[in-house]
Amino acid sequence: MLREIMKENVEDLLSPNLWLALPSEMLGALLITLLGCSTWLTSPAPVPVALAFGLTVATVVWVFGHLSGGHANPAVTTAALFTRRVSIIRGVLYIVAQIVGGILGAGILYGLAPASYPDDLGSNKLDGVTSAQGFGVELIVTFLLVITFFASQDDKRTDLRGSAPLTIGVAVIACHLFAFKQTRCGMNPARSFGPALITSSWDDHWVFWVGPLTGGLLAGLLYEYIFAAGATFAGAKKCLLRAKKPRKQAEPEKAPLEEVKTDGIEIDESKLTEPDAKEEVVEADPEKEKVVEEVNDKEAAKE
Repeated sequence: MLREIMKENVEDLLSPNLWLALPSEMLGALLITLLGCSTWLTSPAPVPVALAFGLTVATVVWVFGHLSGGHANPAVTTAALFTRRVSIIRGVLYIVAQIVGGILGAGILYGLAPASYPDDLGSNKLDGVTSAQGFGVELIVTFLLVITFFASQDDKRTDLRGSAPLTIGVAVIACHLFAFKQTRCGMNPARSFGPALITSSWDDHWVFWVGPLTGGLLAGLLYEYIFAAGATFAGAKKCLLRAKKPRKQAEPEKAPLEEVKTDGIEIDESKLTEPDAKEEVVEADPEKEKVVEEVNDKEAAKE
């Protein structure tokens, strides 16, 4: 099992897609941090902040979904990692890229913000709640985000209609409206870490890591093994205890036209050779008969 997991990770590390996905995840986290947190400086009200974050997340998922899945959030990647949707090496590198993107986004926002604007860059803070309550709020909002993310990308469901990125964005909007005052709705450790690092705002910072990661992990496991279409206990056991086999590329099949042409040539050759042989046999028999008859006639005349 360990050997298969190592093989899977090495193959994923060497795949060209991974090295396109990593910049995508970094840029996605950068845009979410930059555009979302900027509204805390210009329009610090629930609706503008919620719309900015929700629409940015939807756009990021739409743009980069085909390359990396459009995670842009360590909580989503952690859930995907524990449900075997991504390899270990891909999950770890995604999270690193997302954190770098969050730092870059906060740094760009810090450089663009006028001096008259608040200097906290929209850092997550607890307002009127304890750290335990903040942990619960962050767990709940991230749970909703991740379970929506997993449900919108369930290939086995036939009842889904509309835009998956927009669905995820609406979930982000709802979560911000709920947690706007209590925690400023972190829901994304990369988004929380960037502004905290730039402004040195570390008060109760653990809440914005442990809460989202726990909520995301619970949501991913529950949906994948209980709520997903076709989810079974046997499937959950198999996925958790066995390594995924790397996909083998199918050998190119012979084109139908080539098969027809080849068969036609063989048939034509067989048809041409057989009559020739028969004609040779037919032409040889009359000559022999004439020679035999002439010899017989001569012998009869002599007698």
